[in-house]
Amino acid sequence: MIFTATAAGLLDIDGAKVRCALGPAGVVPAAAKREGDGASPAGTWPIREVLYRPDRGPPPATEFRVRAMAADDGWCDDPTDPAYNRPVHLPYPASAEALWREDEAYDIVVTLGHNDNPVVPGAGSAIFLHIAKPGYPPTQGCVAVSREHLERLLDIAKPGDAIEIRA
Repeated sequence: MIFTATAAGLLDIDGAKVRCALGPAGVVPAAAKREGDGASPAGTWPIREVLYRPDRGPPPATEFRVRAMAADDGWCDDPTDPAYNRPVHLPYPASAEALWREDEAYDIVVTLGHNDNPVVPGAGSAIFLHIAKPGYPPTQGCVAVSREHLERLLDIAKPGDAIEIRA
């Protein structure tokens, strides 16, 4: 199944159109995506893995691999580092985003297969499906929905399914 997110701010979950947030720079062709540009990359990105904060709830029900986050989990966003667009442990010597956050946005994080096989330095990192902040402000390029909708998607998604981001 393909779950489609559109630039209009809607994600299709099994026929239900729900509100989502995307990057403030809109949706750009994947070939034009650059690190830090604030754009969401157009394309169909396989669902890879689910991470969750064990101190903020049980693991989501899903057929995907689920891993409990630790306070030192991060994601490298430095295009010059060999771990670019890969999970790392913090502190990390290169630039890396903390996954264990004070807000609830990353209480459940779905890693998507954008720029991961092969990794192209500078072509964008940390493109996730995660929980939207209150009011649905733009993400840095990810797709964000309510926790309820994210849990629903994970409950019905199967290995091989993907998130499509469409202009």
